[in-house]
Amino acid sequence: MAPGVRLIQKVSSTRAFARIAPHVVPVMDRTVHRLTRGKVLLSSRMLPGLILTVPGARSGQLRTTPLACMPEVGAEQSWILVGSNFGRTGHPAWTANLLAGPDKAVVNWQGRDIPVHATLLEGAERDEVWRAALKFWPPYATYQERIDREIRLFRLRRRGGS
Repeated sequence: MAPGVRLIQKVSSTRAFARIAPHVVPVMDRTVHRLTRGKVLLSSRMLPGLILTVPGARSGQLRTTPLACMPEVGAEQSWILVGSNFGRTGHPAWTANLLAGPDKAVVNWQGRDIPVHATLLEGAERDEVWRAALKFWPPYATYQERIDREIRLFRLRRRGGS
């Protein structure tokens, strides 16, 4: 574990972080990502990250959101997204966008745009991935304890031909 990660995990589990981070972290990530032409995502210095672009569920306008992810490497590249919303009460908007357009999403991963298909994980598959997510980033447990909703988990897989 990199130096400082435990401190960041502790800080990211606080309610103050949940209030402030959603307004600061994505703005910084989008700005640095744009300035470096997709080569740098600041938050990925702590956790792997990608940029998700998907049409808005109601507006249809493209929405771009920097997100932490759990890369899965196997026969094909896939990513797990955790809709924690920093432990705030509502589901993050990007989760509704993925539910409305699971085949309309594109991720920017390490500077490359990749069309993906999003699947909401449920049942035993969700339980298994949730356990892995808690090992990957323990503050997710604190986020879940603070809220009544079940945190949504998505698996994003590369769409054919890419």
